[in-house]
Amino acid sequence: MAEEKKYTVDEAHKAFAAGLFNNTWNLLDKADRADEDNEMMLNSAHASLYHWMRIGEPINFQRGEWMVAHVYTILERGEPALHHAKRCLDLTEKHNIGDFDLAFAYEGYSRALALNGEKEKSEKYYQLAKEAAEKIEKKGDKDYFLKVLDEGPWFGAR
Repeated sequence: MAEEKKYTVDEAHKAFAAGLFNNTWNLLDKADRADEDNEMMLNSAHASLYHWMRIGEPINFQRGEWMVAHVYTILERGEPALHHAKRCLDLTEKHNIGDFDLAFAYEGYSRALALNGEKEKSEKYYQLAKEAAEKIEKKGDKDYFLKVLDEGPWFGAR
């Protein structure tokens, strides 16, 4: 019988935060998501953010808010998508988070604005996302971000 691993409370929060974040990605990538999968995806994103907020750093909060906003955007739930995208952007600015994460903060806010029918404002943040992309240091990160930026949904804004 395998020995049971013991975790401190902080280690458990970290394990849950990372595991739930990865579970959210897996559900986002699932081609034939059912309604139950969508609920699980949303709850996984929120739960991951909760655990990061217990033990993480500002970068974890920022990325968690982006993920929650992204899930709401994919599910076309406008008000909470915009709320969490704005929180992501505010955290990004407050903590001077740059590079890859700055570009994604602009992308997430732009996409949530588009979902909410604010096309002009969405375009402004889309352009800021493109400008931020030019400053991403790692080529692989930059290429990945630009691929995501080109993908839908853009809700008629692109």
